[in-house]
Amino acid sequence: MPPPHVNVSAYLLGEGRPDDLAIIDRTGRHTYAALRRATAALAETIATWHLPPGARIGLLSRNSLFWVAAYLAILHAGHVAVPFATTLTPQDIRRKAGFVDCTCFMFDSGLSRTQAAAISGARHVADETSMAGPNEADRGFAAAATDKSSSSLTPQPVHEDDDAVLMFTSGTTASPRAVRVTHGNIRANTAAIGHYLELTSKDRVLVVLPFSYCYGASLLHTHLRSGGGISICDTFAYPETVIEAIQRDECTGIAGVPSTYQLLLRASSFEHTYLPTLRYMQQAGGRLPQPQIDRVAAAQPHARLFVMYGQTEATSRLSYLPPELLRQRRGSIGRGIPGVSLAVVDPAGVVQPPGSVGEIFARGENITKGYWNDPEGTAAKFVNGGLRTGDLARTDEAGFIYIVDRQADFIKSWGVRVSSHEVEDAVVSVPGVSGAAAVGRPDAQAGEAIVVFYVSTPGSGVTSAEILAHCRATLARQYVPDEIREVPELPLNQNGKIIKTELKALASRG
Repeated sequence: MPPPHVNVSAYLLGEGRPDDLAIIDRTGRHTYAALRRATAALAETIATWHLPPGARIGLLSRNSLFWVAAYLAILHAGHVAVPFATTLTPQDIRRKAGFVDCTCFMFDSGLSRTQAAAISGARHVADETSMAGPNEADRGFAAAATDKSSSSLTPQPVHEDDDAVLMFTSGTTASPRAVRVTHGNIRANTAAIGHYLELTSKDRVLVVLPFSYCYGASLLHTHLRSGGGISICDTFAYPETVIEAIQRDECTGIAGVPSTYQLLLRASSFEHTYLPTLRYMQQAGGRLPQPQIDRVAAAQPHARLFVMYGQTEATSRLSYLPPELLRQRRGSIGRGIPGVSLAVVDPAGVVQPPGSVGEIFARGENITKGYWNDPEGTAAKFVNGGLRTGDLARTDEAGFIYIVDRQADFIKSWGVRVSSHEVEDAVVSVPGVSGAAAVGRPDAQAGEAIVVFYVSTPGSGVTSAEILAHCRATLARQYVPDEIREVPELPLNQNGKIIKTELKALASRG
């Protein structure tokens, strides 16, 4: 058990050797010595602001050395990091910053043209110029950076239950919802993920997800803690750049949400290019249909594919399926990660027998403290020391979990609760379909009619009539869509997840 007053910034930076590569970004390659120097310089800047302990400091930056150093500096100084997605509007950022009383910012000056209004009126702002030249060769600094007695590198003491990060969720509640992630939460989740992925200092992950998203942050946490490296790919407009980056930087890992892998399958050479350095692939952030999981695994058969499940309210990960069980437990999200217990329960909290559907309930040291300034929301979601996930699932006899659907995504048609997942699996199994989402549209007779939106692979020519014929041949009658529409792309939020509320509105408009 770690001491209760150990700052998680020291935990994350405690393993990397000074001369080892830590971050590769658009400005170059940066060692752990350079990262420690940048972190110390930014922490010293924050100290001049004379903020009370636990002050909220906004972080608005593209993925970069600056993002990482600023994040660690905020934690190091005993304050609370508040990451903002760069895709938000300045108005959204100011609204969310006001909600958590965030008046100071670490700001990427490269965003000045689009986001200057977001930080107007801030009491204090620091940008990458405050890193004091982290690329300069300075062996003296490299030595000082590993000297635990250096005052500039001694983090402020905090309790493991103190807030470290306020992570905004991508939900659709009327007011902002920020999850209170503690120093202890980060340490527990990082240790568990690093353990089952067997991460070492030789690993280097290709990151396409924003660090402002809990999944992206977990990639940062786990690879820093292992003393490994992070290669940042900050544009996904041309998916082939991911393949090129893996080859160029000799990455051992890649991680993505469903839309990440769907785009790689649709518009890159991922299925045809041998990537020998890849050791592991991580998939989380939503459910990738089983036919596409099979394709991803077959694309790089020498790399281990980890199908995982998690939530922001649980810091990041809750479960994983060991790669060797991908075929034996098809469709499963696995079982709880080390230190996490998962159960499928009824509304009263009674554990359900195998095969019965209930809600996934989680316990573990990674379960966060709840929502910022939202006691009602916290009380509804965080119950008896655990987390109500809102995901309905069943277990098999061995305790492996199979998600049926999100509670909010079920389609109630002709008195039957239709799983959108089952419909989507059928649709994406049609050759030429690269992505699909099923939603309900209000219907006077059925209650809800099933509407499917799909994206096709360029040049495939697959039609809605062909998809409907396949659904009629493979699905139960009540699961067959009433309408199938092709769209150029599915709407995604800043974290790459499908926004079904937009599709529901589109379906309702006819």
